[in-house]
Amino acid sequence: MDTMRERFTAVASRLLDEDPRLAVVLAVISSDRFREAAKAHPDRVIDVGIREQLLVSAAGGLALAGMRPIVHTFASFLVERPFEQVKLDLGHQGVGAVLVSAGGSYDIAAGGRTHQAPGDVALLDTLEGWTVHVPGHPDEAEALLRHAAADGDRRVYVRLSEHANREPLPVTPGSFQVVREGRAGVVLAVGPMLDAAREATEGLEVTVLYATTVRPFDGEGLRAAVGRSGTADVVLVEPYLAGTSAPFVDEALVDLEHRVLGIGTAREELRRYGTWAEHVAAHGLDANGLRGRISAFLR
Repeated sequence: MDTMRERFTAVASRLLDEDPRLAVVLAVISSDRFREAAKAHPDRVIDVGIREQLLVSAAGGLALAGMRPIVHTFASFLVERPFEQVKLDLGHQGVGAVLVSAGGSYDIAAGGRTHQAPGDVALLDTLEGWTVHVPGHPDEAEALLRHAAADGDRRVYVRLSEHANREPLPVTPGSFQVVREGRAGVVLAVGPMLDAAREATEGLEVTVLYATTVRPFDGEGLRAAVGRSGTADVVLVEPYLAGTSAPFVDEALVDLEHRVLGIGTAREELRRYGTWAEHVAAHGLDANGLRGRISAFLR
């Protein structure tokens, strides 16, 4: 199976052939993967060098000129380092772009803290008008990328990762998907956390929801799942900072007595290297870690 990042570069290159309004903006990262696309479209594959603030500012300028920029680098360099430009050159100017990250919370574990961005979605939550997609499989990443590229002039963040589920599910952007129904609570698994969440809840009488779009948050879908389960106990399993979506759960269930357990990466920095899979386990995001926490909460 190819990775989400490999699928992204292949699909984005094809999209450049299909839509003359699209442009890809890079800051060195993945430029080798767009070499052929740059030969075919030298005016629409733009590498600004190691200048992440300029990366986003250039996207804002392209959008003001009527283009639909697809902007790509590692998450820490796409959301965190140029956050002021994300806020001003896109949001304040009222223009859209498709930000496509790689690396996520822990993929590039050997790169250390500079290459980890567990707070990226929480940071975007401080701004208005962002759609956030978190695919769990390369097929889902392709579907969400194509949707984002064609999504008018909206501001869209597509969060890619090495961490992936074994099989894709059909994607309906903006809607949570019911994977399993039960009456002891609701587990909402985001993107690549689905496989571990399903394994962790095997034999437990819980509803499992799957989210590939987390903003806007599908409050109606969550309420419907809570209504069917009869229990307003909700467990969030997210591949980024624990509890990032908890305020949106509270808002969706504001008139109901409910409990929320947010599971994700810890705020405490994991000061070790290793592989992304080892970081998943160290954060308690593998099936064994999830099962203990979910079972204790639902008891």
